[in-house]
Amino acid sequence: MQRRQFIALLGGAAVTRPLAARAQQPAPVIGFLSSRSADDSALVEVAFRKGLQDTGFAVGQNVQVMYGWAEGRFDRLPSLATDLVERRVSVIVAVGGDVAADAAKAATTAIPIVFITGTDPAKTGLVTRFNRPESNVTGITLFSTAVEQKRFEIFRELVPNASTFAILLNPKKKYSDVERGEMESAARSLGEHVRILNASTARDIETAFEDIARAKIKAILIGTDPLFSAERKLILALAERHGVPAIYDSRVQVEEGGLISYGASYADAYRQAGTYAGRILKGARPADLPVLLPTKFELVINLKTAKALGLTVPPGLLVAADEVIE
Repeated sequence: MQRRQFIALLGGAAVTRPLAARAQQPAPVIGFLSSRSADDSALVEVAFRKGLQDTGFAVGQNVQVMYGWAEGRFDRLPSLATDLVERRVSVIVAVGGDVAADAAKAATTAIPIVFITGTDPAKTGLVTRFNRPESNVTGITLFSTAVEQKRFEIFRELVPNASTFAILLNPKKKYSDVERGEMESAARSLGEHVRILNASTARDIETAFEDIARAKIKAILIGTDPLFSAERKLILALAERHGVPAIYDSRVQVEEGGLISYGASYADAYRQAGTYAGRILKGARPADLPVLLPTKFELVINLKTAKALGLTVPPGLLVAADEVIE
């Protein structure tokens, strides 16, 4: 990666270039810090820009964005965050899990930060409380205690003969114990038996699926983690190879051939992040912007994959689905 691998937004326009002469002032710059890649984020970035537009900001006209893509190499995030701070961006939007949010928070206590995270930010220490964060950090969480239980309910309906559900988690993910506790609690509330499989590398993921095959486990829930997002093609291939039904947190995997997903809408979260960034540019303080909980959830089903796995999707799930891919 060349010198932090930052990309100035839209048409190669220089981030430091002022607007038209009549504007007198250069456009404010938003730092966009992501654990993912530009290709992976293309669709949700559109939603982010929509949020900015809702507050009166158009990228390339009266606001610019400087990107720092870690491309799945999370060790890059601290230096990418430091570069954004050194370039004196007006606000940092940190997305792609706690790793990005933590890197931004460690880099500055002065520049406002808007995060998107899949965990409970009060439990992980990103904020002190939801309604008044009381710092330079606020954002949107995809976390909901009801989501994990709903995933189990959906999966139990889709794979009724599964006596044990495997759960794939990354033990090296910060606060992974919180996620594990939530998922185990959700399973207990429904009387389900679970087997935790840990994976922190691509090889670990392969080993986990080999363990599933040996144990003849008939279903797996994929935890929310930037690693699993970055390695989703591997996970999809392994699920197909071993004939294991898998449920994901994002529709992206289902659109690429996965069986089913249920979770908070990523597009909605990115739009909200854009709105918060715009409000901050207009003078709002992060401490006065409450952390937003998910309000829109998506159920997406891939019928082609279900057929390949020999599964019959119950009519109730088809009716409830936000999208059915055929």
